[in-house]
Amino acid sequence: MSELEKLLADIEAKTGIAVVAKEDAAGEYADVSQEGGKTSFRFAFGPKAYVGEIAGDTQVERNYALMLSALIENSAVQEASLSKGEFLRNILLGDCGAGKIQKYTIKYAVPDAPCFVLAVRTDKLLDEVMAMLMQSATNAADTVTAMDPQSCAFLKFVDDSMDYQSAYDYAVFLGQTLYEELGVQINIGVGTTVKNIYESMLSYQQAATTVRMSALFDNKGMVHTYREYVFIRMLEDLPEQRLGEYMSELIGDEAKEIFEDEDMMNTAEEFLQNSLNVSETSRNLYMHRNTLMYRLDKIERFTGLNIRKFSDAVSFRVLTILYKLINK
Repeated sequence: MSELEKLLADIEAKTGIAVVAKEDAAGEYADVSQEGGKTSFRFAFGPKAYVGEIAGDTQVERNYALMLSALIENSAVQEASLSKGEFLRNILLGDCGAGKIQKYTIKYAVPDAPCFVLAVRTDKLLDEVMAMLMQSATNAADTVTAMDPQSCAFLKFVDDSMDYQSAYDYAVFLGQTLYEELGVQINIGVGTTVKNIYESMLSYQQAATTVRMSALFDNKGMVHTYREYVFIRMLEDLPEQRLGEYMSELIGDEAKEIFEDEDMMNTAEEFLQNSLNVSETSRNLYMHRNTLMYRLDKIERFTGLNIRKFSDAVSFRVLTILYKLINK
């Protein structure tokens, strides 16, 4: 399906007006003409002239024809006037079909090479962050585009000049550089590496989901990968009512006190992050060992889970995820 056919299909889906179009190579049609129960109108799309035809030949259809002619031509002009970043933003958001992506690859000499997307979120200095990301580009096709006032996406192509073993390592380098140069704390989500730009939307969706999940779960560190949150995404896809049922089956009302206590949850999270190591957790939290043991005992008393045991720690992690998904 051509870009024009897609546009006409979209118009029909949104307005209910079916437009049949054919090329007007000879320029033999009037701007608007009506006869035989049909209305025809001329329009330009790209370098070619076309004639569109809709059913009906009243004044209403004539008005529709004038409106559709302007709409179709404006759509073509808007696409032509998009900047490289705006064009990429549309690709990453899934607003471009294969035909439009091909135009992007030709216009900007984009290689048919593996690439990945980093979703970068910052509370300040977004323009400066984007400028520094572009300075780190090693391929002419690498591009940064703003996605909203607090985040941007960085499309990075894998090439021989990359000195990093993985997209994650590269993101860690960028995060450290941005912090050292700009003094900003950022959150970077790393999408999986895909085979070419045609699949970049998937990588961006993963990266954006990773940023959202890491914020929801207050996970430490600037850089996170989508693989860290696959299990959470699986649970998130379940209906909220079902999540609530699971939560109710696993814990009682008394246990909710633990999940609503920020200090207790921070302690439990640090304990899990330190592989259930009491000494390491006490040191990182600057907490006396006896205080830590008291809190772990309280968690066990209220939830029935001794998170010093691996199996109970896994169950507690699942309950934590369920609680945050329900109350997000």
